[in-house]
Amino acid sequence: MVYNNTRIKRKILNEIKNADTVILCRHKRPDGDAVGSTMGLADIISASFPEKRVFLDNTDYSEYLAFLGPEGALPTDDDYKNALVIVLDTGGSSRISSPRALTGRRVVKIDHHIKDDDYGDVKWVEEERSSVCEMVADFYYSFPKELKITKKGAECLYTGMVTDSGRFRFRGTTSQTMRLAGNLLDEGVDYERIYSILRADDFETLLFEAKLTEKIEMTKHGVAYLRISRAFRNRHHISLEDASNTVSLMEHIKGSLIWIAFIENDDGTVRVRLRSRFVEIQPVAKKYHGGGHACAAGSTVYSLEEEQELLKDADALLASFKASNPDCI
Repeated sequence: MVYNNTRIKRKILNEIKNADTVILCRHKRPDGDAVGSTMGLADIISASFPEKRVFLDNTDYSEYLAFLGPEGALPTDDDYKNALVIVLDTGGSSRISSPRALTGRRVVKIDHHIKDDDYGDVKWVEEERSSVCEMVADFYYSFPKELKITKKGAECLYTGMVTDSGRFRFRGTTSQTMRLAGNLLDEGVDYERIYSILRADDFETLLFEAKLTEKIEMTKHGVAYLRISRAFRNRHHISLEDASNTVSLMEHIKGSLIWIAFIENDDGTVRVRLRSRFVEIQPVAKKYHGGGHACAAGSTVYSLEEEQELLKDADALLASFKASNPDCI
């Protein structure tokens, strides 16, 4: 895959050069790509332009990514007044973690999701990319004489690339993805440590996942799904993030090309994580207050009735896909 993006990357670099203050934001309930891209780009800007003030403005965090280090002090409202704001890995403005993100002097959007809304003064969106961390790495290596990165920044970007590509297994992983990942390894990335931390589970989490396998159900045409209530999470002392990651428990079920986890949030709403193989599940997620990628998306439902309707839509989608693609398993 060859991307014709030189002009937009240069435009973003000029925006950074012309700003005294840069604030980076990401989406709510951040994953590895959201955290890695904001922290990685912040590192690049700070290392390349030490005179600039660089902030990350995020209202929530992911415990499993704490090994990437602290994110620094939050910006004030005054910091926003003349700031360049860069929002990463966020298709729609309603999903931006910071409510102040669009109050800056200029807003840049860097994203790889299917277009949701058209916010931002400058927009760099490439839906085919495996991750926004891949895009930030591409940005960095496009200007070797003007930009710098530290080992920490490279590890943040590598972590996001690894997690969002499913260890380089998911759709969107290309030869360029692998070349950029290799370049980051040359920066001194300790990939063995990163994989070790990402793969490690508490004993309680393993017991929790063992119990969850008994809760997996299947729709008529093979959508695998499970429900995790607040009471169940609390009884097993499992975080919301760890509960959400259990969607991967169902990905190897033969004949199940769509798998869904319904996780009850602390406020009673239900977070829905949708994953698929071959089937484009994003339209279903978008119908139910969400969005994402073709085969990896998320949404929110507000009642049991809405949950059942989502399952019916997913089952109908899978039935149609199987009828047209009988060789897919």
